[in-house]
Amino acid sequence: MGNLKVAVGSDHGGFEYKEAVIDFLKSKNIEYTDMGTYTQDSCDYPVIAKKVCEKILAGEADRGILICGTGIGMSIAANKIKGIRASVCGDTFSARATRAHNNSNLLCLGQRVIGESLALDIVDMWLKTDFEGGRHQRRIDMIE
Repeated sequence: MGNLKVAVGSDHGGFEYKEAVIDFLKSKNIEYTDMGTYTQDSCDYPVIAKKVCEKILAGEADRGILICGTGIGMSIAANKIKGIRASVCGDTFSARATRAHNNSNLLCLGQRVIGESLALDIVDMWLKTDFEGGRHQRRIDMIE
């Protein structure tokens, strides 16, 4: 995971897991930027998604993690932005595959659909998996 820089964000539905993810990143000495939300007050997930995506596209973060109630809203908002490949993951196999095969640069999690321990295992797997390139790059090029 080396010198990885990660932008992290959530809406109110993912606030608790965002805090847990930040604690996890700290424990692994991974540099991060907290893009909000900073309270459990209701907020609009597309605003947070855009902030995290902008950090990635500006090169200020290598990857991003977005958390909402299901992960779906964040992924829809993020995937509207050119250059972002956001993946909702609810298991470690998908987290590994989306990095290895899809070179996803944004992980989306759902606080209301998976347990916190699983969420952190998914984050760990996603962060430590490298893109395999090769035939997978050709497919990424087709998406872009």
